[in-house]
Order: sequence, then C-alpha cells, then structure tokens
Amino acid sequence: MKTPIKKSWMIASALTIGMAVLTPLQAGATSVEPTTDVTVQIEQQITGTIKSIDGDGINLKGRDGKNYYINFYKFSEEQLEQMNLVEGQEITVEGGVVEDYSDFYTFEVYKKYLPKEVPNDELTKLEKMFNEVAKLRKELSNEMTDAEFDKKFEEINKIYDDMYKIEKPYILANWQPQSFEEYIEDYGFSEKNIIITENDKKQFKAIYEEWVKLEKDGQEEKANEKMEKFHEILKPYFDELYPPLTFEEYMEGFELVDIPAETLAKLKTIYEDIRKAEKDDNTDLLNKLYGEFYDIIDQYIKSRTFEEYMADFEFEVSEADSKQLKQLYEEILKLDKKEEQEKIYEKWEAFHTILEPYFKANKEVLISASKLSINGQEYLPQ
Repeated sequence: MKTPIKKSWMIASALTIGMAVLTPLQAGATSVEPTTDVTVQIEQQITGTIKSIDGDGINLKGRDGKNYYINFYKFSEEQLEQMNLVEGQEITVEGGVVEDYSDFYTFEVYKKYLPKEVPNDELTKLEKMFNEVAKLRKELSNEMTDAEFDKKFEEINKIYDDMYKIEKPYILANWQPQSFEEYIEDYGFSEKNIIITENDKKQFKAIYEEWVKLEKDGQEEKANEKMEKFHEILKPYFDELYPPLTFEEYMEGFELVDIPAETLAKLKTIYEDIRKAEKDDNTDLLNKLYGEFYDIIDQYIKSRTFEEYMADFEFEVSEADSKQLKQLYEEILKLDKKEEQEKIYEKWEAFHTILEPYFKANKEVLISASKLSINGQEYLPQ
C-alpha cells in the first residue's frame, strides 16, 4: 500500500489547520450563537453501542453490524457534558452521511467560534475563503508531483493567513488573558512542590504582562520574542517538572530478546550521548545518535506473531487469505531489515493488497449527527 509519508502528513495537516480555531488568543472570545434556521436533511437513523469516544465524536458499532463515526460538531460543549457518554452505552443517532472527515467542518461550525462582533460583510468574505480552502483540500492527492502538491498547500496556507487577518482585530478585542498567577499555576509546578524563586517569579510576571500588551497591540513578532525569553528562564523549572528518563526507564518501553550485556552497555553510552546532545541542542548529532541507537535496538525487538498482529483488526479474514497472509508475514520477519528493504516493501504491498477488500468492507460510515437519543433523553443542536 504505497503511501508517501510527506503527502499523507500534509493532507492531514491541511484538513486540520482550519479546525484548530480556538487559539490561545481566542480562549476568552464570545462565540456567535449558532443559527437555528439551517435545515439538515435526515438521511439515516442508527442505533448502536459506543466503542470509543474522542473530543469531537464517537466510534459506534451499529446493530446492523456496520461501523460508524458520529461527529458532534453541531452540538455545544455544554450538551456534550450533559450527555455524559461512556463506552458500551447504547444510543440512537440521526444525521446525514458525509464523504470525508473534513466535510464535518462546515462554515457554520467554523462561525460558531468567531467573536460575535464580526460583521456580516466580513463573514461573507470569510465564507468565500473557507469554501475555497475546502475546494483546494479536496484537490490534494498523492498522485500529484511534489512541486504540484507544495504549490497547492501554499495556496491553502495563504488563504488561512488572509482569514486570520480578518478575524484578528475582533479576536484581540474580545481576548481576556489569564492573570499571571493563573497562567503560571497551569504549569503544575505547585503540584510537584517545585518552588519558583521570588526573583524569577518577578521576572516572569513582568515578561508575561509585556507579552499580553504586545499581543493586544497586534505586535506578534515582538510578543513571540518575549515568550521565548519567558520559556528560556522557565526551562530549569520545566526540566525539574519533567526530568528526562533514565536509561533503565527508557528501555522499559521495549520488549527485547537475547540482548547481550555488552550491547546493552553500548546502548547506555549512546543514550547518555543523546541526552547531552539534547542539552546542547545539537540536532544533527541527535539524529545521528538516535539512528545508531535504533539500528541496534531493531535487531533485538521481539517480533509479534502473525496471530498477535492480526488481533489488532476488528474483522476476520477467510481461511485461504489468512494462510497467504501468514506466509507473507513470516517471510517478512525472516528478511534482513537493512539489506533487503525492497523485498520487505514488496511483500508488505502484497500483504495489504489482500487486506484491502476487508478494510473497504469495514470502513466506517461517517455521520454528521443532528439528533441523539440517550436513555430516552433527546438532544438537538443548540
């Protein structure tokens, strides 16, 4: 299954850039009341059991045996709290089917998070730009050349920048920053009994208040410089709050087999060099050392059995396909990871080609929820 890493990552980024609407500056903004005159066509009604929950929706196993992803963008945070959703709970959902995850994020959803002072003429401009971004996102494809892809991605980013220029004055006007005391408390130093000296606290407060003033004045570059200085002074406290793992603690995350004592000692030396390179902010050396570390580790990581690997999938494959898959999997494990990368790649391609029909058959149906029924209680978007 050929999936260019760069393009896949950039597509995912393009789909989510506009979804992170609540920046630190917007946290105190007053949002627009959602419109009530939007008609949603009810296309499906599904009853099923919640498999898992994320911030914006749930994965549902329908009574019909199908898998669904139900998105809750149309509902308020207060409503989601009232629902008190838990795994294993049965619910009934009504809503429209969408083709892609990005389709959940409509302009109506985007508008909910804008300050109420944004005038209609500016909203009209924003909607036009929002729709242009949606169009460009759908044009992104792994089949593009890198140059074509980069150009399209730059277009998307430029539109987002232009949108932010429109929003920014209204966001800043509504921004109600935390007090310094609240801001520093959020780091959690007091919970770990880490005491900030009075001198540093005085410095932190002065820098923070300068940062707030610069942000309010729209001087982003100078504000960023202030915050960099803030974090520079904060770093020793942050290091104390999150001390680096010892070699032994770090190695607990690996399941290694038959690793000689001298190899383990070599890994420990490399790990200590990694920590020093991190402290010195030596990125080139850090990448080199991590490469060496994992080249050694890879030789001793316990491989999962075919049965363990397949247990991660919710579907079962036919006996004939299972036999083919197992043979390919065991052949992959026998190949040298360094010397025979091309053969390994070809065998994984063949492996995923067999699995592809199962993935398609078990693909989640995406539903934009417009009504939910839980324990006899009905919820409609507010």
